[in-house]
Amino acid sequence: MKMALLEVRGLSKRFGGLRAVDGVDLHVERGEVVGLIGPNGAGKSTLVELLTGGQQASSGSIRFDGRDITRLSNHERCRLGLARTFQVPQPFAGGTVLENVMVGALFGSQTRTLSIEQARDLAARTLQSTGLGELCDRAPTSLTTAGLKRLELARCLATGAQMVFLDEPLGGLNPTEVNEAIELIRQVGKSGTTILFIEHIVPAVLSLCQRVVVLANGRKLAEGSGEEVTQNPLVRKAYLGDVSSAADRYSRKGSRGAGNQQPVAERSND
Repeated sequence: MKMALLEVRGLSKRFGGLRAVDGVDLHVERGEVVGLIGPNGAGKSTLVELLTGGQQASSGSIRFDGRDITRLSNHERCRLGLARTFQVPQPFAGGTVLENVMVGALFGSQTRTLSIEQARDLAARTLQSTGLGELCDRAPTSLTTAGLKRLELARCLATGAQMVFLDEPLGGLNPTEVNEAIELIRQVGKSGTTILFIEHIVPAVLSLCQRVVVLANGRKLAEGSGEEVTQNPLVRKAYLGDVSSAADRYSRKGSRGAGNQQPVAERSND
């Protein structure tokens, strides 16, 4: 097997006597779109924090593009080509939409050095590709929830990231916005960007991801294709229930008229 872009071995995080993440192994190939799902309190948010440098692991290792990044800070990981969005968008409120994305362009990948004008041009192109091109001069506070989610993604992409972690990018969106966001993420994946997609709307994960990883109680419960995961009795018992037909709402060609359907899984902050 070729070397994975991201390879995680035995990753654990302890908070006193609590193991929020417990011996997780994970690999993501270059160009792959992998889903991460699990019930409330499964450890998904903590795992993302560990992978992106927001928290330090108690044990285990993380390798990215062949390099051990286990002890690197989040900004060091970003410079290497790894970026993330947040469940609750965190824009720089004092700047415009364009200036927010320029930050990603200026302080992203270490493989390039951009002038202010080059960063401005890159940010404008990135906003255009994410549907925010007409809002460059707006304040982030004027954006809708859907707009703020797109701004998070645009800022990630402007860093030149090889891999992005999308942490519940569909949270707080109405059904039409969910379908539009899914199509945007699908296009990002088709462009070659590697994606780890963390989300509670299981049918959306199944429609976007070649492979799905399921966490429960801080451990990896299952891994495989969408079909393999949804048919796994342990996964059904821990989390899914009956999702056999729900994924049809988010087909790989994009979904229209899906707005009257309800999400399969309950939302949470983890």
